[in-house]
Amino acid sequence: MPPLATISQIIEQLESAYGSPDWHPRYDPVSELVYTILSQNTSDKNSQPAFQQLRRTFPAWEDILDAPESEIGEAIRSGGLWQVKAPRIKRILQQIWELRGALELDFLKEMPLGVARDWLMTLPGVGPKTAACVLLFSMGLPALPVDTHVHRVSWRLGLMDKSVSREKSHEVLESMVAKNDIYRFHVLFVQHGRQTCKAQRPRCPECVVRGGCAYYVGRQVESSPIG
Repeated sequence: MPPLATISQIIEQLESAYGSPDWHPRYDPVSELVYTILSQNTSDKNSQPAFQQLRRTFPAWEDILDAPESEIGEAIRSGGLWQVKAPRIKRILQQIWELRGALELDFLKEMPLGVARDWLMTLPGVGPKTAACVLLFSMGLPALPVDTHVHRVSWRLGLMDKSVSREKSHEVLESMVAKNDIYRFHVLFVQHGRQTCKAQRPRCPECVVRGGCAYYVGRQVESSPIG
């Protein structure tokens, strides 16, 4: 189903409800990468304290290179899945050090976007969403992370088919959104998915984009009396 509203119209309408987000670097690239690993399959309320405790335990990322995985795991235990994430973080930092001789990723800014993304995805446990988070949030590059909220809101609005996987949707949506709109698109779609376009019982009557929403229009048609 083709979209009933253009992406620029959708962004403007969402901004009328949530305000216009302004980009600023959240962390340096390596810290953003570690934080995003910690945020995988958990909520911000769990990943943020785990990240802060990890920084208190290891003030410099180099301190993790030779640290026991058990010590890393203890620092991030509150974030969940520490048995998986502790060795993953250590392996990632070790691989960056082996490849670059330093724990820094600023060189990615000088690469074409696709090359930078591919480089990050050679690191263990780094998929398209994690790579896009590093490129967008720490460097301001036009990479579009697609989480569960962005994916759900996008197919409901008719921007892509529901059957498009989360992995494929990064490529699909990034090609549709203007580069200078990618940050606003991501932030607004996440906020809308959390507050209004919920997975269960979406709050359609309160939705500012319902008039151009394929999902809402389709539901109205289905509920209309025949004859």
